[in-house]
Amino acid sequence: MRCFHSPLHRGHAGTHEIYRGELVPCFEKPERADFVLQAFQRAGLGEVSAPEDHGLAPIERIHAPRYLAFLARVWDAWAAQGGTRDLLPAVWPTRGFRDDIEPDNLVAQLGLYSFDSGSPITAGTWTAALAGAHCALTAQAAVAQGARAAFSLARPPGHHAGTDFYGGYCFLNHAAIAAQAFVDGGAARVALLDVDYHHGNGTQQIFYQRSDVLFQSIHGDPRTEYPFYLGHADETGAGTGLGFNANYPLPAGSDNTRWFEALEAACRRIVAHGAEALVVSLGVDTFEGDPISRFHLRTPEFKRLGARLAALGLPTVFVLEGGYAVAEIGDNVVSVLAGFEGG
Repeated sequence: MRCFHSPLHRGHAGTHEIYRGELVPCFEKPERADFVLQAFQRAGLGEVSAPEDHGLAPIERIHAPRYLAFLARVWDAWAAQGGTRDLLPAVWPTRGFRDDIEPDNLVAQLGLYSFDSGSPITAGTWTAALAGAHCALTAQAAVAQGARAAFSLARPPGHHAGTDFYGGYCFLNHAAIAAQAFVDGGAARVALLDVDYHHGNGTQQIFYQRSDVLFQSIHGDPRTEYPFYLGHADETGAGTGLGFNANYPLPAGSDNTRWFEALEAACRRIVAHGAEALVVSLGVDTFEGDPISRFHLRTPEFKRLGARLAALGLPTVFVLEGGYAVAEIGDNVVSVLAGFEGG
């Protein structure tokens, strides 16, 4: 399996976030990707290559130009004001406020384009996120050119990022960008499956009114689990996208039998969709030892996940998402990929 990775991810190295009302060290850290890379190489799964530069055009197919311009300039604007610490928002335009006018105030801009206070922007955030998007696009290109599967090993993750907002440690939605690249390359039907513990709210928002990309997410019930305000079972799409969005919210603490039942239901829908390609938002924070999640998958069960996805027989792009048990993340991710290769 081809793996695409850029060391530029290390430029996004937040020092702190606000978690449950407290300022804590960031859970999303450079070591996450480092451990995955080491495990991938140790397992001998395939070649690791740098991504190609695909420019901004395929990224603009998913994200609004105004939002991309903000991400590209925000740190330099902060530094010009004498700022040196990580940027976190403090105010948001909730219901009744206007969001069509971009404020001149930098703090207000942060709130306009974000939805939480857990996603610090650092000096290297834009460069890292951009490199991650190129990893996903290069993985998609490899699969479109005939590879059975490819892996985008990048961070920060992406599935919480929407058309014009960031949050949940995510700034550019790499999985959505890869899915769009399949569509732009001629695929009439693409499936995007999110197996992260947290609902892929950004991906849902991007494709909610479309029928060419079937989005499905297996995740913790949003009544108690982040991101809270999206991911319920009755969210099935809108307009031409009605019926092409499926959520499988599971109560925190659900056993593995229930999780794999949801996976099976999702796989059946992928087959019924007639998908020509599959993009997997590969979060492994479903692991029993994850510090901010409450499912119980163990490392061997991730191999079962990979084998089931392989049985779909689709050209597949894996995109790294969450997983915050840092010491185990490499083994868990590689277990999925090895299961896919073996399957």
